[in-house]
Amino acid sequence: MGWFKNLKNKLFDKKDRTDLYEGEWEEEEVEHQIDYDNKEQRDDYVKNCLERMADATKELENLTYEYDMVTSYLKDMEEIDALPPEEKEQLKECAGRVADLQSSRADFMERPRRISEENYQLMERIADEVDEGYEKLSETEEYQNLIRQDLSRLDGERHAYAYRRSEVMGVIADTRGMAVICVVALGLCVLLLLLLQFFLEMDTGIGYLLTAAAAAVTITVIYVKHLDARQELRRVENGINKIILLQNKVKIRYVNNTNLLEYLQLKYGVGSAKELMELWRNYETEKAERESLRKAERDLDYNERELLQMLKCYQIKDPAIWLHQTEAILDRKEMVEIRHNLIVRRQSLRRRMDYNKEVVAGGSQQEIKALVEKYPQYAGEVMKYVEEYEKKYQKEPE
Repeated sequence: MGWFKNLKNKLFDKKDRTDLYEGEWEEEEVEHQIDYDNKEQRDDYVKNCLERMADATKELENLTYEYDMVTSYLKDMEEIDALPPEEKEQLKECAGRVADLQSSRADFMERPRRISEENYQLMERIADEVDEGYEKLSETEEYQNLIRQDLSRLDGERHAYAYRRSEVMGVIADTRGMAVICVVALGLCVLLLLLLQFFLEMDTGIGYLLTAAAAAVTITVIYVKHLDARQELRRVENGINKIILLQNKVKIRYVNNTNLLEYLQLKYGVGSAKELMELWRNYETEKAERESLRKAERDLDYNERELLQMLKCYQIKDPAIWLHQTEAILDRKEMVEIRHNLIVRRQSLRRRMDYNKEVVAGGSQQEIKALVEKYPQYAGEVMKYVEEYEKKYQKEPE
């Protein structure tokens, strides 16, 4: 902490220092009323001055480091500008390769992904099984469609048989009703003939014959139709039973095939064979692009090392920084713009350094000196504080 040592040497220097700070910094001076005979106020005042000096010294160290770094960049630019044309052309060629490879890498990083990392790793694991998996999935899906078609056809046939059964059962019910009507009509006819025979003494022999013949024909027709309907009902019910048995058999196949399909979809992480093939194509494209990226990164690493080696040969102090601003090597306008920004930064750092050195640290030093000159009886006490602060900040790590 050179400020504290310098302060001890100047505390009893009687040389007048009335030529203190000019310019914009004077606007920041604030009047303060201190009772220097009051020990508490005096101690706070001196400690405050010493703390400001310590803060200014730390700030100066940081600013000096930054200032030296900016100055080093400017010198590096001068070295590059001063290179012979042949060497400068070689440097530009190398920087151009680095810039192109960096641009390619940036484009790859920014492009939308064709496939998620999870799916990429999945395809990488099952790469040897993809063809077999696609074939199995395709066969299973095709068989699934066939089973669904069979179930749909059987269900249609079952509904058709059910509709036919309801028709046949209607015919059976109708024949029963017709038989009852015929029996009732036959009874009425016989009763009428009996009335005609016994009460009116009419000859009803022919009537009996005709009634018997009509009844016989009608009942025969109804009976035959009823028998045909019963036989048709048995055939329909047998057909329905066969269809139900076949449906149950096909449903078992459907369940087994569905379970197999779900397992294959789970195994390959897809919903269909088409999705698996699309995922595989994206994987192959992504794999090729990643391989190209790895090759580009190897080339980039080689060319960056070559560029660093060339810059080191040209006595560039910080060659690594130029890996990230190759445009400045390739384009003089870019170099001029960077140089201008660095000059502006260095001017800003210089102003801050001067402020901390002259106004903050120098002003605090001058205030303590003025206090000792005006109140010499407190000189020993002030020196004690200065020595304490000097020891304190010497122990602190850099």
